[in-house]
Amino acid sequence: MSHRLLQRASRGATSIQVWPSPATVRASRLAPAFNQRHQLGHASAQSFRWSTTGAGPAPHKRVNPNLTVVGAVAIGCLGFGAGLLVANSTPSTDKLNDNVNTTAYATHSEMLQAASQIALAIGPDNVSYDTDDLEHHGHSDWSTSNSPIRAAAIVYPRTTADVSAIARICNALNVPMVPFGAGSSVEGNFAQPHSGICIDMTHMDRIVAFHPEDMDVVVQPGVNWVDLNRQIAHAGLFAPLDPSPTATIGGMVSTNCSGTNAMRYGTMKDWVLNLTVVLADGTVIKTRRRPRKTSAGYNLTALFVGAEGTLGIVTEATLKLAPVPQDTSVAVVAFGSIRDAAAAASELIRSGIQLAALELMDEVQMRILNEHGSEAVRRRKWEEKPTLFVKFSGTTEGIKSDAVRVGEIIRRGSGNEEGNGVRMHFAGSKQEEQDLWAARKEALFTMVNIRPAGTEIWSTDVAVPVSRLAEIIDLSKRECGQLGIFASVIGHVGDGNFHVAMMYDPRDGQQKDAVARCVHNMMGRALDMEGTVSGEHAIGIGKKECLVDELGEETISLMRAVKKAVDPKWVMNPGKVFDR
Repeated sequence: MSHRLLQRASRGATSIQVWPSPATVRASRLAPAFNQRHQLGHASAQSFRWSTTGAGPAPHKRVNPNLTVVGAVAIGCLGFGAGLLVANSTPSTDKLNDNVNTTAYATHSEMLQAASQIALAIGPDNVSYDTDDLEHHGHSDWSTSNSPIRAAAIVYPRTTADVSAIARICNALNVPMVPFGAGSSVEGNFAQPHSGICIDMTHMDRIVAFHPEDMDVVVQPGVNWVDLNRQIAHAGLFAPLDPSPTATIGGMVSTNCSGTNAMRYGTMKDWVLNLTVVLADGTVIKTRRRPRKTSAGYNLTALFVGAEGTLGIVTEATLKLAPVPQDTSVAVVAFGSIRDAAAAASELIRSGIQLAALELMDEVQMRILNEHGSEAVRRRKWEEKPTLFVKFSGTTEGIKSDAVRVGEIIRRGSGNEEGNGVRMHFAGSKQEEQDLWAARKEALFTMVNIRPAGTEIWSTDVAVPVSRLAEIIDLSKRECGQLGIFASVIGHVGDGNFHVAMMYDPRDGQQKDAVARCVHNMMGRALDMEGTVSGEHAIGIGKKECLVDELGEETISLMRAVKKAVDPKWVMNPGKVFDR
């Protein structure tokens, strides 16, 4: 990859490495990326001025005309023929400067005109201009990737036909469309840097069809996954992902989310059979039929999972379901250092034991639980040390056998049969099992609740191959711990994914820069370890620059070509994943 943002780190380094941003890298990406994450700054305001005045930005070079729409779709579907088509196209030398649409977005008055037409199409009660409503849909306390711009209106469709009507109107008038689920994403995925119409899927919350004999379910995007599992529990089935309890299916598809169960069950992409999608011009497509297996045509389902609503709006999803395990149990074990805990996690992953989940919380998190956790969590006096939370599932006998093997691995990793004081504590009852796991699930909410007024939480994640997990967690923990602010590490370490959360004062320029540098360095380490800058939160606004360094300009150019093929006016959630 040319002009890397971050310098290569030595694989054997034991001290904290800092990756300075070279002056040759696109006028220093760190500052623009930080400005994007913190309310997008001047660039967003300038973009919005274009939309309200009708004046467009200075024209850029256009995409290579030989990279056709047909080629773009084929490339997106990763077909062999698509590879040949690209190979025979004239190479684009413009790459990230390619501009697929120089037309300015609608003015604010034109956006209001679109909202009026939408009100006629789906009913005036399903359109809101309320200031509080606009604010709620445009800002998130969960995220530092916010925009100062708000949508012109919020619309509430109830059917696929409603969404299709909305898309036809917005596309005709060049009005950006921003889908909104539960509002719990952390990378600015539903921010509105170009204003537009925000499409809230709250009322699309029906279970359309349940096929217990086929172990699948068809749902609208506004269905909450916890509610879904509650409604189908009688059949002994469940949707096995475990993200934030507020998450809805549409957002989960949009970000390719995962959660604490990812070690056993994978991520959202592994559980989506098909999608009904409304394209930018209102066209409705279904990506495939309902069998669990098919080799018919391009995998369009995969194209839309994780696309963040930039290619189309999901209005129905058919999800695979899993049998509810016969039994479950939870154990916790505290370690003397975060590196020891992460190393033990890596050993457990490589052991082949089919754990349901493997989670890590550092000593900062454990202290917060002791001081601010729920009553059930505070009943247990937690060791304020880095702690692994281990969830078992399967048959009762199988869990007992797995627990013995896990205990042996933990003891061996600690250096002797006594385990150097490292002891696993197993839940003695179903109530204790629930209380132990509640501690892990409360972590983020507890952090938000104790945040001092005027501060923000910068929460971000990366994922690396499991062999590098202990190293990157140790280095990242040490660096953020030197900032003199609240900083904590928590992670779904069972699949090599971890999060860092830091509280800082956005009015303190030095503190902001220090936090940005810390995150910048963590992203660099992940890439140098052949990892990713986003394990489960997607890209949104906050990680666009990092995505270039992960995938390369050529790959982003292909993504842009796919975007142009299905959304030539660039009205589907613009400003996310990459810029035009």
